[in-house]
Amino acid sequence: MSDIEGRALILHRPHATTEAILRQLTQIGLSADCVWPDLPAAVSATHYGFMFFDADMGHDQQFPWPAGAGPMPTIALIGSEAPGRVSWAIRQGADAHLLKPIGAGGVFSALLIARETFARRQALRAEVEGLRHRLGLREALAEATALLMVAESLDAAEAYKLLRRRAMDARIPVEDMAARLVAQSFEARHHGRA
Repeated sequence: MSDIEGRALILHRPHATTEAILRQLTQIGLSADCVWPDLPAAVSATHYGFMFFDADMGHDQQFPWPAGAGPMPTIALIGSEAPGRVSWAIRQGADAHLLKPIGAGGVFSALLIARETFARRQALRAEVEGLRHRLGLREALAEATALLMVAESLDAAEAYKLLRRRAMDARIPVEDMAARLVAQSFEARHHGRA
């Protein structure tokens, strides 16, 4: 049994390239759908585990997602190594590539590389989002501490202790209490002007 599972999508005009890919996919136990020039509207990772796309004739409007945000690992099929076409494939978020003409091998390796690259990119994206969230929480902590300093005439350490005590009393994380105080302050200022 193969280490690769799922169905592949090949976004390439009918050509010897698609036939070679289909033969190799069949050999490793995968099936595929070939489409050109447009992707079906409901393309998702639930339907396809991988996508091959033509880097030579492809264009941005073929993809229903923003450049680099594909829902599955993608493999660029490159015939022309013109810098502009290679750059376009990279901007699309190609996780691996195959050079055309496609021979009797290479697809399995490209699938493995694409899957691993895609997983790493997804993990990195999740980590960045987590860091952005934490940064936002830190900003809320600082703002809530400053609000308490002014409202209660406290120094920074005392204001933070009060914030922590309120969070413990409410049985919520201190970051959530900070966000709550900042939101309440915003609403009070906003309604005060109305």
